[in-house]
Amino acid sequence: MVMPSLDSLSDRDLIRAYSMISKLLKARNVIRSKNIIGDIGEYLAVFHYNSTPKLPNLQPAPKGTKNVDALSREGKRYNIKTASTAATGAFWGLNPPGSTEKDQQRFEYVIIVVLDDNYELKKIIEIDWEQFLTLKRWHSHMNAWNIAITRELNKIGKTVFSTQ
Repeated sequence: MVMPSLDSLSDRDLIRAYSMISKLLKARNVIRSKNIIGDIGEYLAVFHYNSTPKLPNLQPAPKGTKNVDALSREGKRYNIKTASTAATGAFWGLNPPGSTEKDQQRFEYVIIVVLDDNYELKKIIEIDWEQFLTLKRWHSHMNAWNIAITRELNKIGKTVFSTQ
């Protein structure tokens, strides 16, 4: 799709256009919060799963559900993370490194949505809880866990979609 040039718009007009686009995406339920990139990833994941016959049908989890972004008809819980850089967003509520307590299972699967610089879908990878535990990495600045987009992830995870 060829986008019209926005270079001729003033800064104020660009801000208005951004506001209009945000409102339209919210009205279409593409974005549901202030985390626009995460919401786009969730939308693309649910859309892809629901339009691919061999994948489970998903529905967005109720707003405010912790650690779960989508649910399957079978009751499986999915955490969906979007990556437009080398790592996913943060996984909150898990024990910090060195904790002797076992993490309580918060979801069955993680869906990792990888976007390019234009927010085009590049890849969707699915991992289960046990794979998540082996792949998670501590992000000291965030005081939370994330997953790096690495060869190991690509080797261990199930590629659900790829443009490559």
